[in-house]
Amino acid sequence: MKLSPFRLLCGAGLAAIFSSTISKNPVLPLFASHLGGEPSWIGFIAGVSAFTGIVASIPAGLLSDRVGRKRLLVASGVVFASAPFLYLGVTVLWQLALVRFFHGFATAIFMPVGMALVSDLYRTGRGERLGWFSSSTLAGRFIAPMAGGALITLLAYDPELGFRAVYAVCGAAGVIALVLMWKLPVERERIADRRSWRQDLARFRSLISHRVIVVTAVIEAAILFSYGAFETFLPLFALEHGVSALGVGVFLSAQIVTLAATKPLMGRFSDRHGRPPQIVAGTLLGAACMVALPLTGSFLPMLAVSVVFGLSLSVVTSATAAFIADSSTRESHGSAMGILGSLMDIGHTTGPLAAGFLAGYYGLGWSFIGAAVVLALAALVFQGAVRAGS
Repeated sequence: MKLSPFRLLCGAGLAAIFSSTISKNPVLPLFASHLGGEPSWIGFIAGVSAFTGIVASIPAGLLSDRVGRKRLLVASGVVFASAPFLYLGVTVLWQLALVRFFHGFATAIFMPVGMALVSDLYRTGRGERLGWFSSSTLAGRFIAPMAGGALITLLAYDPELGFRAVYAVCGAAGVIALVLMWKLPVERERIADRRSWRQDLARFRSLISHRVIVVTAVIEAAILFSYGAFETFLPLFALEHGVSALGVGVFLSAQIVTLAATKPLMGRFSDRHGRPPQIVAGTLLGAACMVALPLTGSFLPMLAVSVVFGLSLSVVTSATAAFIADSSTRESHGSAMGILGSLMDIGHTTGPLAAGFLAGYYGLGWSFIGAAVVLALAALVFQGAVRAGS
C-alpha cells in the first residue's frame, strides 16, 4: 500500500518524537547521575538540546524554503538515526552534553520543516491537518517515557545495560523515522531555485517585521512558558498537598491525552470559525487554569485543572501554526515556522526559570500566577495586533 506524503510525515513524526523523548525521559537524568553528575550538571545537560532548538529552527526553516522540505527532513532523520548510538560510547559528562547538543538538531529541524510541509500540502483544512500531525508527535511523546521507564525497571539489576537498551530502542525508532522521511516524494520545482540569497533574506526580514506573524509566535511562546512552569512545579505543588507521585503522573498523562485527542478537532474548528478568536479564548482559558491551580488542594480538582489546561493548549496551538501559515506565502512557510519554533523553545526554556524565581521568593502558588499574567498579557497584545492589522 502506497502511503500519502501526509501519512508518511505523520508516521515519521510519531517515530521521531518517540525517539527524541525516550532519549531524555526518564533516562537522561538517571544516566547523567550514573556518570557522577551533580544537579547543576544534570540541568545543564537537559537544557542543551533546547538551546539547539532556539538557534537552529530559523536557519532550518529558511534553508527548507530554498532547497526543499525533503532534504531538510532527511537531514533531521540522519540525526535521529545516528545520535542515539553515540550515547552508547559516552563515559563522561562533557561527552553527554555534546551528544545532547547534536541530538537537538533533529527536532529543531524536523518540527518547523514538518509543519511547513503540511502547510504547503493543505490550504483547505490546514488547521485540522496540522492538528493530526501534532497529535502523531504527541503519541510518540506519550508512549516514550513509559517504554523507557519499563526498560530501566526490567533491567534494574544492571543499570548500564538498562541505559544501553533504552538508547538502542531510541536508535531503532530513529532509523524508522529516517526511512519514512526518505520515502517522502521530492518536491517538483522550487521557486527558490530562481531566487538569490539576498531575495531570501529580504523575504525573511519581511516576516520578522510582520506584526501578526510575530505576535502569533509570541502567543505560542507564552503558552509554552506557562506549560514549562506547569510541568516543572505541578509535581512539587501536588506532593506538598498530599498527592502521590502516581497521582502526578496521572495529571500529566491525562493532560497529554486531552491535548492529542482534541487537536484535530480544534484545528477543524479554527478552519471553519476563524483562528484569532480561538487563539484569544484558549489563551485566556489557560490563564484561568493557572489562577485556579493554587486554589486547589486535592487530587480531583488538580486533575480537572490539568485536563482543562491541556484543552486550552489544544485550542491555542491547533490554530497558531495554521494562522502563521495563512499569514505567510508558500515560499516562506519554512522561515515562518522556524520563527515559531525558535520562540516556542525560548518560551519553554524561560518558563521554568522565571517560575522558579517566583516560587523561591513567594511560594509555589505564585509560579502559576506569574504564568497566568504572561498569558493574559500575551492575549491582549495579540488581540491588539490582529485588530491593527485587519
